[in-house]
Amino acid sequence: MDHFPIVQALCRSALADGNEATRRQVERLRDVLQETGSTKEAEALSRLLASAGRSMSITPSRLVRSRGTFGGGEQLTPQVAMPVDRETAVPFATVVFPNEAESTLPTFASDFNRAVLGIVEEWGNHDRLEELKIEAARSCLIYGAPGTGKTCLALWICQELGLPAVVAKLDGLVSSFLGTTSRNIGQLFAFAARYKCVLLLDEFDAIAKVRDDPQEVGEIKRVVNTLLQNLDARRAIGLTIGITNHENLLDSAVWRRFDVQLAVPKPAYESRLEIVRDYISPLILDEVEIKVLAWITEGMSGADIKSLIQSIKKTLVLHGTDIGLFDLLRQVLLLHSGRLGSERVASIRLESSQLSKMLLNIPELDFRQADLATLFKRNKGTVSRWLRGEVADAVHTAV
Repeated sequence: MDHFPIVQALCRSALADGNEATRRQVERLRDVLQETGSTKEAEALSRLLASAGRSMSITPSRLVRSRGTFGGGEQLTPQVAMPVDRETAVPFATVVFPNEAESTLPTFASDFNRAVLGIVEEWGNHDRLEELKIEAARSCLIYGAPGTGKTCLALWICQELGLPAVVAKLDGLVSSFLGTTSRNIGQLFAFAARYKCVLLLDEFDAIAKVRDDPQEVGEIKRVVNTLLQNLDARRAIGLTIGITNHENLLDSAVWRRFDVQLAVPKPAYESRLEIVRDYISPLILDEVEIKVLAWITEGMSGADIKSLIQSIKKTLVLHGTDIGLFDLLRQVLLLHSGRLGSERVASIRLESSQLSKMLLNIPELDFRQADLATLFKRNKGTVSRWLRGEVADAVHTAV
């Protein structure tokens, strides 16, 4: 479909208002695209609809987003030149505009989603809060394990606010020249202060380290002081989001500069179910297989689950869909053994009779004998004999 990115951006903006008539029209467009063979575009609209549905189900009804912005500032456009390092001429940051992000809210638990929507509502309605002499939060630190969707979440927040994100990887500001890193930080904040935007500080721990670390030299301490001063100055100007995988490295004074401190968790079982369903498309698995994949991926990040599902999809495409799920998992095990917990790896290698007994006793799966028969591609009689211990079905390990 020609110019689909523009159509997609229009649909995203329209769905944000939660109008049911708009939603029906987007659904009609998706169905037409599906019927005419534009499956990729149809799937993109399905993801938009699903994301909009999750957002609207938890959006507080007492506030209406005003899309207001903090302070003044010029409009940031694609023609604006980014500030660069004087020695290397490398830009400090890139700009992601709302119509370019194409970000959806990552799959999180409902209580976490409500907390995130609360931030968006607060920032989108700061002017109404100020009328009541209530100061809105001005900054947010997002932290957690790699692959949990922190950067995607930050870009989604910027998209919801309708503001461009000035994205700076702070390790790129660090220079070997004395005093240059502090100067680079000052230039970055001065640039963000000039325009209406959200300043997004990725890999925040690169220059926000604990100042009493004996391994660090005096220069990094001066850099942290410069960062703190600029964070303080930005509070009156605009919004700032910091992102880190290593929150334990941050200086305590840095923590205090962030009004909101958002710990992004690894996905729980219900969230993993949604992630597996999303990523397995367009292939179709039985619901019992999806439940097992959600269970087997305990402790994995969303990015790790995506990588595992991609390997499963490739194996199914190349070797056919008649293979049993656990035979399939044994084939891809070597590619992902570092992502799966040792207990889950051991489970995959069990004989089918032992594995069926174990799965039957996992409360969150809530399996019955018929489910196990579907899962192992055996008849109910065979599964029944497994459970009674009358016969074992040896595993044919491919690893």
